[in-house]
Amino acid sequence: MSIDIVFKIAAIGILISVLSQLLKRAGREDIATMTSIAGLVVVLLMVIDIISNLFETIKRIFGLY
Repeated sequence: MSIDIVFKIAAIGILISVLSQLLKRAGREDIATMTSIAGLVVVLLMVIDIISNLFETIKRIFGLY
């Protein structure tokens, strides 16, 4: 795992928070909430992929096929 994933997650977080604030100031709280939820789902999918790779590596190291 490289530091790239941390920067990607941080960039998504910053982008979603700015977009959410812009939408809230425009009076679109419902769309701002949906945007925040979509950003959370994207980040969670990235983390799940990393955890899946971790478990595969652990299986390979200990020979638990």
